[in-house]
Amino acid sequence: MKNFIRTNLTLFRVMALAGMSLLWCGASAQSTGGGFDVLGVLRRMDAENRMLTVDARGEQRLVEVLAAARILDAQGQALPRGLEARELVDGTVVTLTLAPVRGDLAVIALRLGEHIPDQEPIHGPTLGLKPLTEMSASDRYKDEDGGLYGGGRNEPPASHLAAAKLASERITPRSADGEPASDGKVGFVSISMSNATMEFSLFKQLADQDDRKSDRVVIVDCAQNGQGMAQWVDPRAPAWIEADRRLAAAEVSAQQVQVSWIKLANPMPKGDLDYHGRRLYLDALAVLQNAKRRFPNLRIAYLGSRIYAGHSAYPLNPEPYAYEGAFAARWLIRDQILGADPLRYIDAAAPARAPLLLWGPYLWADGTTPRTKDGLTWEPSDLMADGVHPTARGCRKVVDLLIKHFTTDALASDWFVKD
Repeated sequence: MKNFIRTNLTLFRVMALAGMSLLWCGASAQSTGGGFDVLGVLRRMDAENRMLTVDARGEQRLVEVLAAARILDAQGQALPRGLEARELVDGTVVTLTLAPVRGDLAVIALRLGEHIPDQEPIHGPTLGLKPLTEMSASDRYKDEDGGLYGGGRNEPPASHLAAAKLASERITPRSADGEPASDGKVGFVSISMSNATMEFSLFKQLADQDDRKSDRVVIVDCAQNGQGMAQWVDPRAPAWIEADRRLAAAEVSAQQVQVSWIKLANPMPKGDLDYHGRRLYLDALAVLQNAKRRFPNLRIAYLGSRIYAGHSAYPLNPEPYAYEGAFAARWLIRDQILGADPLRYIDAAAPARAPLLLWGPYLWADGTTPRTKDGLTWEPSDLMADGVHPTARGCRKVVDLLIKHFTTDALASDWFVKD
């Protein structure tokens, strides 16, 4: 069943039921022995026809309830009267267990309330986990193999690399109205939370002093304290309003923004990888689509995940959540490579829905254990007392990786570095 979740669901299997498009990709999806769980709010129960309407992640969906489905109360006991129970009214929070049946998804269990799988935070100077970049195709972490792009590969497959080259070639200085102009600008923005704004603001400062950077590239830190992916899902959210303000202050128009760095994280994550990872996935998908609508010339989004958090004893974002966030980023990139329509980056019969996705620098290392290739470590002195936010020294480690990536990577340097 996990293979089904990670292929069919993250490939955005779309099913038409009663004229509505059902996108079950698991914002709150948890793998179970016989299906996967989705949290929703009940809107209508048609007990006679065994159909229910539910709101899940802002979309209304219609789904069949199998005759053999278990209808349970919050404690997991059979609910008297089943689908006709008086508790199943408009506004009831329910957890649905869905499974593929006859080519569609159907409810095999319904339980009142929200049920989050347990995952204990882990702490220590090192955890014995392999960085994703050092995992091979045969390595496994919770059924996931290694490599930034999967299969032990840290480079995009040939087809995606070719597409990325085309996208990179379209990044060019543009006037305020988005037309190519020799005296125009290439807007490069960050979108994320507190760690990202601490790191990207220093990146801007040092990159602007670097003689290699093109004068046409204007770096704008739009990341903000407390604004994880979930806080950017609403396109009218305060995070976007503040981003607009910062762009205006930098004299960069929406049409000039062509590149973004997005660090995936949500505050106070809960549950196992399938649960919090799917939520992070769907939140980040909404952010990418919002960004593409807001910035029509946004060509490439470089994704990143968090630094080490094993020194943290706080629930804000401990391990293994920091480590596991990289898999949500990888799922997004792999689904785009496989042709998922919500991640379409090519203007064809319809406008593109997302920028092309690539990995930026991978920032996680196993605490005090050096990474094999570059020796990166995360010492207690690299983090503040909360064990989550980087100190000046920690920020500099991230910035050094960012500058190295954008000045030496063949695709990034094409637009970032002076001619």
